[in-house]
Amino acid sequence: MRAALFILLALSSLPLSAQDYPNLIGPAVRTRPAYDGSASQRLDVVPILDYEKGHLFARTVQGVLEAGTRTSVGSGLKLGGQIAYEEGRKKSESGFLRERNEPDIGVGASIGAHAEWSFNLGPAPVILLARWRQQLQTDRGSQTDARATVGVLEAGAFKAGLFGQATWATQRAVRTYYGSGGFQPSGGLLFVSAGALASYDVGKRWAILGSVERRRLQGDAARSPLVEKKSNTYATAGIAYRF
Repeated sequence: MRAALFILLALSSLPLSAQDYPNLIGPAVRTRPAYDGSASQRLDVVPILDYEKGHLFARTVQGVLEAGTRTSVGSGLKLGGQIAYEEGRKKSESGFLRERNEPDIGVGASIGAHAEWSFNLGPAPVILLARWRQQLQTDRGSQTDARATVGVLEAGAFKAGLFGQATWATQRAVRTYYGSGGFQPSGGLLFVSAGALASYDVGKRWAILGSVERRRLQGDAARSPLVEKKSNTYATAGIAYRF
């Protein structure tokens, strides 16, 4: 579930008492656009999830709901493969789409691979991620993400960080979501985003988490007749239990 939470700072800089419980699960409320480029804002409930045991993992903390297997190859670098949930688009959530009678795009799934590198830059924890996602419905194409998260503040139970992401999409992927009528977009840079995240520890087992992200469409996607506004905001707040 795209942009559900960005809480990697909280995971990488927990006090020792919290590190005894490295996994997280809980509910969150999210405000999001009906689709990237929409002027309609929606509210929904999404999961907070970050689980890893052995080579297996499942999480929402890197922008999508994904699960898979990975292995450490040393110096903080992990390589793996994943299957991920891919959001669709509903005209029932957008009056603009209903007026144009644009078809719905159903939810889907993707398979792919990723490389993730965790390290410290001075006192600041940093996590870099490169990820490729090919939708199982192959005519929807694939996307490639480059993402970075850095911790910027720790004051007792409160922690905060910043993140950024750039995503590229193939021609099939951009046409799936932004093609309309005679407009047939090409592939390339799909969007860039930046945001902030924060967490507050409530005892050893509980944490309050939140994030806000500003995302801006790029390239042919931004020029699509389906785009009402090029920039959109995502915001999430929730509570998670450590186990």
